Amino acid sequence: MKYNVTINSILNVNEIPEYWNEQDYLKLLELFNFPDPETIAKETLLDYLKMAITDEEPNKAAAILLTYKLSEKLNEGQIQQISNDMLLDKVCEEYPEIDLHAPLFHINQLLYLAYNGKFPNAAATILKCVIIADDVEDKSELGNEQILKILAQGLGESALLKRLFPEQLVGIKPFPEANDIVWELESLGSSQYKLITSEYWLSKSDFVQGEYQADIVFEEGITEA
Repeated sequence: MKYNVTINSILNVNEIPEYWNEQDYLKLLELFNFPDPETIAKETLLDYLKMAITDEEPNKAAAILLTYKLSEKLNEGQIQQISNDMLLDKVCEEYPEIDLHAPLFHINQLLYLAYNGKFPNAAATILKCVIIADDVEDKSELGNEQILKILAQGLGESALLKRLFPEQLVGIKPFPEANDIVWELESLGSSQYKLITSEYWLSKSDFVQGEYQADIVFEEGITEA
């Protein structure tokens, strides 16, 4: 299937404010032993949470946040290890389980902002593009795997995505990792898409083409060995 692609914008950000909500702030304030969090004005909840976080030692604060978000996926020993590693490395990029990269990024950046840089700084990528199928009858919306295959054809050969998943991107092997690499994918209508992922996977410097034609193989065409 052929598509005409135009990259409209690629923005690197240090946080995605929509990830944490009011209920998260209230629950976290309780976990950080902040008195009467329900009396705090909504617009100042995050400021108070940052203050509550910095009342703890950095690794302990990290452990509280990790337990709150990931206790169903990580055991106590893993949480303790990650809470220490986060002070030294970008665990949200290096952790072997890709499905944890997104929550680890959001936790890392909340700690980074609260401690004013004591934790390593990571970045997310917000990409907006227009993808129009050559087949004018094709009005179907694209999924995570299709989007990554299409975007990959505008990347340079040194891009990490192409180096780690070369066979998946050309349709030789299945690509289940796409659902973890893409954190959010939104159809904006009129063949426009908004994608959020880690800068680790897609960055502005990875793209060598802003307009191009992509020819992709859909997953149903793959024959597994």
